[in-house]
Amino acid sequence: MLKPPVVILCGGRGTRLRERTESVPKALVEIGGRPILWHVIQIYAAQGFDRFLLATGYMGEAVAEFAAAERWPDGVRVEAVDTGLDTPTGGRVAALAEWLEGERFCATYADGVADVDLGDLLDFHQEQGALATVTVVRPDLQWGVAELAGDVVTGFVEKPRSEHWINGGFFCFEPGVFSYLDADSVLEREPLTRLAADGQLRAFRHGGFWDCMDTYKDAVVLNDLWAEGRAPWRLWDTAAVDAS
Repeated sequence: MLKPPVVILCGGRGTRLRERTESVPKALVEIGGRPILWHVIQIYAAQGFDRFLLATGYMGEAVAEFAAAERWPDGVRVEAVDTGLDTPTGGRVAALAEWLEGERFCATYADGVADVDLGDLLDFHQEQGALATVTVVRPDLQWGVAELAGDVVTGFVEKPRSEHWINGGFFCFEPGVFSYLDADSVLEREPLTRLAADGQLRAFRHGGFWDCMDTYKDAVVLNDLWAEGRAPWRLWDTAAVDAS
């Protein structure tokens, strides 16, 4: 099956990663010596996706320079599109409507990695027949949890997995979603809320690895996983990618 184009939201300032993002945009903060954006593209490319549109904003010139200079796998095209310095996430997607030419498309963030099966995601989206699908995940909590019996503490569970599902990115959209977007839209607020209210949003549950590089601590964790050879999102043949 021909894979749809992928929009990657690369415009954020990464204020909670200020230790790293004063000199580079968040999308170019490195994990294992490569920008996290590179990792996100490789997750898709390893599963047959070959067209990427980078919705840039803050320090977008640096993202565009990286995309142009990088040696991508054969057949992979990566294009940076300036979608405005302070444009919100939904507005960035809306700005790419003419590049997508009425096609189904995927979208994700430049700071989240996972071992998600994107083929299964696409199949699920097509079977559901809705305008939008969001991959939902249950993150590991940052804190230990006390187990209680009344007022008695019976034990502790160290950083358990949340019982709640959250937005993990890795979206699929039909072109009809543009009727829910405008230049001022924050994708995660009104557009997704309206899609849900209209019965046009589905949830693809991903129970495997997922992490978002939101803070300096997250960057350290991801770098450690990579250095130890335990990066679950590395779905590609490292030797083949390095040789490309």
